[in-house]
Amino acid sequence: MIGLGAFGSTVAQELARFGNHVMGVDSDEKLVARMADTLTATAILDTTDETAMREAGIDQYDVALCAIGSDIQSSILTTMNLRLLGLDRIWVKAANRTHHRILSKLGADRVILPEQEMGRHTAQMLNNPAMKDYVSLGNGYSVVNILLPERLDGAAISDLTLTERPDLRLLGVMRGTEFRDCSNPAATLQKDDRLLVLGKRGDLRAFGEEL
Repeated sequence: MIGLGAFGSTVAQELARFGNHVMGVDSDEKLVARMADTLTATAILDTTDETAMREAGIDQYDVALCAIGSDIQSSILTTMNLRLLGLDRIWVKAANRTHHRILSKLGADRVILPEQEMGRHTAQMLNNPAMKDYVSLGNGYSVVNILLPERLDGAAISDLTLTERPDLRLLGVMRGTEFRDCSNPAATLQKDDRLLVLGKRGDLRAFGEEL
């Protein structure tokens, strides 16, 4: 993890929590010190220097995420160095769309625009109050997490209007932390169940509004 600001440190902490071997790198000594007890390894490093990166052993890692967002020049040079070091996968945080295009041309495997991606995510949920969360699958398709309204407490799965919407598919139901199969149309739903539904955004929005 190169760049231990708010975004980079959060990703690094979560990866470490999942049991991954994570090295955190930043040129700011204070940011590195803050993560020293959380990550497997840390280093105070100028990642625009390929030799310094190699000496730190970054070329031994499988994946790198460059989370340098504000200093575009350093982000570009770091991405170039990661490519020269031969890492298998390189993800990079971009500051804007121009930065995104440059990083893509340099061979980054994935370029992230966190603010824009979270902005779209937030807008989707504000646009449909029934939607508690969603995952975009591309090509207009998403899986959404829709809270069952109180008036449908005790209703059967067959009572939902999904049978009238061939472009939507109910994947399952989350009850608390438990996943429940939805293959039995007679199965009853309970208040606060969350429906996991696959479909295109327009169809999902119409279904949520109908609920």
